[in-house]
Amino acid sequence: MGVVAKRSSMTFYSDPTCHYSHRVRIVLAEKGVTVDIEEVLDQPIPEEVAELNPYSTLPTLVDRDLALYDSKVMMEYLDERFPHPPLLPVYPVARALSRQFMERIERDWSARADLVIHKPETKGAEKARTEFSESLVSIAPLFAEKPFFMSEEFTLVDCCIAPLLWRLGSMDIKLPKNRQTKPLFDYMSRLFERPSFVESLSEQERDLAA
Repeated sequence: MGVVAKRSSMTFYSDPTCHYSHRVRIVLAEKGVTVDIEEVLDQPIPEEVAELNPYSTLPTLVDRDLALYDSKVMMEYLDERFPHPPLLPVYPVARALSRQFMERIERDWSARADLVIHKPETKGAEKARTEFSESLVSIAPLFAEKPFFMSEEFTLVDCCIAPLLWRLGSMDIKLPKNRQTKPLFDYMSRLFERPSFVESLSEQERDLAA
């Protein structure tokens, strides 16, 4: 992967198929962080992760004596630890709104994506597909107003959204292509062409297409 570099004090234990791991990899690439990325797929959780993370889950970010195991916390930590380029607004109100957007994405979109990915054949997954698609279509016109999600600049909110949109095809979610959804498809193109997004992709993710 592009963001893997020389031996570093920072290690990121990443599931190469997981959208939560992917969002953090986008931040790492955006910041140009020197980090060792340890991919963990279909194998036991590394002993170091089990020792440092009480939930033995992925992703896990280890920076010297610090271990983080919530992806949103990791993203904000990286944004503060490596302040350039900034991925959250400077002003408190705008920062709070960005955090709230991230929380809504987690509850409304990520939760549905998890159901579709992990239980694809269930009735609940089919309902989640429909609700996810309808939600995206309903907000599509918003993307005509600014180049990124409610922002002139690329932010952590976009880092959360991009992995989900990249996985739409693999989740069998097909958005209609019409005048209403055109701003959303344009937004997707901007995200997927961004160098940090391209650099963040694992081999498994490169095979996915929205």
